[in-house]
Amino acid sequence: MPVHEGAVIAGRYRVLGRAGHGAMGTVWRAKDERLDRLVAIKQLFPGSPADPAAAERTRARTIREARVTARLRHPHAVVVYDVVEQGSAAYITMEYLPARTLTELIEEHGPLVPEHVAELGTQLASALAAAHAEGVVHRDISPNNVLVTTDGAAKITDFGVAHARGEGTATGRGLVVGTPAYLAPEVADGEEPGFPSDVYSLGATLYTALEGRPPFGTDENQLALLKRVGTGTVTPPVTSGPVTDAVLRLLHRDPVARPTMAGAARLLTRATAPGVVPVAAPADSVPAPVRRRRSRPAFAGTVLALTAAAVVAATTSIPPGREAASAAAQLASAPSTTPPASRTPGPAGCAARYQVVKSWDGGFQGLVTVRNSGWAPVIGWTVSWTTPAGTSIDDLWNGRLVRTGATAAIANAEWNAVLKPGESTTFGFIALARGGNRGMPVTDCRPGE
Repeated sequence: MPVHEGAVIAGRYRVLGRAGHGAMGTVWRAKDERLDRLVAIKQLFPGSPADPAAAERTRARTIREARVTARLRHPHAVVVYDVVEQGSAAYITMEYLPARTLTELIEEHGPLVPEHVAELGTQLASALAAAHAEGVVHRDISPNNVLVTTDGAAKITDFGVAHARGEGTATGRGLVVGTPAYLAPEVADGEEPGFPSDVYSLGATLYTALEGRPPFGTDENQLALLKRVGTGTVTPPVTSGPVTDAVLRLLHRDPVARPTMAGAARLLTRATAPGVVPVAAPADSVPAPVRRRRSRPAFAGTVLALTAAAVVAATTSIPPGREAASAAAQLASAPSTTPPASRTPGPAGCAARYQVVKSWDGGFQGLVTVRNSGWAPVIGWTVSWTTPAGTSIDDLWNGRLVRTGATAAIANAEWNAVLKPGESTTFGFIALARGGNRGMPVTDCRPGE
């Protein structure tokens, strides 16, 4: 069904204009008149507009994408609100973001500073680790599918070709899924995408942010580019340092030697700490995917999915009353840890670093980095702090709320319970607080609780 400015979809979404478009569809900026908020509405095009069967396939594909994406609830992944139907068409409604794609950011400013790349990478890896925990493989991680908001935060988007347990696939047999320059070598060579290939694609995306070009360069001849990717020989980076070392770990040719996505988040977090260089051995890894060799495939490419620029990227201002801190301010947030004298490294110990990364009238977003400061592995941890009066935790990710009230206590999630000596992980939360951020509390981290 044709959509145009002023049209009303499903009786509540009034179309305000087009936000972007791609080979497979268009994203519209709209107002949800029932809840009085801006949203993005994604409309996929049928392959053959005059064919009722093609329209039905597109409708089913739209609903499938919404189901897959709705499994993921994370502050660094674009939120799907609903999927609505009107006539024979289906539309996905999502959060509308003042953002640009990472591709646009690199084209405008060139390579990003390593500290910013590490920050973006940590955020993306934490979101993708949550997706992997839900059994969702993204399959098309690239700078086009990363949004960077006006306050410098990253959001992963476009799960149009993702694969999840219990869902069918949007692609046929014999097709390579994803953007050629960011594929893992095993996928370019015809194997099925899996969690390790997502890790590689994230590494290729961060390499591009550091170097200003993909690890295998670019080529208008997509088959030639696929052949180069299949060799797994990455162009040596010009940038050096802990962040580059961490990214190269993600780009290991052997899927077994790559860290898990949760391990990638820990590596990138550690790479931002002054004077810390990642160790040579990966923090943890997963078994290689079953190598189901297929005949040399045809390339499906990015026409299978709408790019992130067409999904939710926009250039509007942040809503009044919720002004976020700048990226530089986020990086400069003063940490709060228990005094070193009380946390002398021992057989098992942990330390917590508390940051406020966003603040607005009525609340703030916190990020806590948990590090194994002892000599033995930490198996389970709990971080606690005294909360100011009138402050409560409203949302939490990568951890479990075990106590609230005057003292907040957060325990590990299942996937980040074990920390080897020197390793770290993060959890985040949204706090409701009269007057916004109420200062930096002193944190206490205890292992094995």
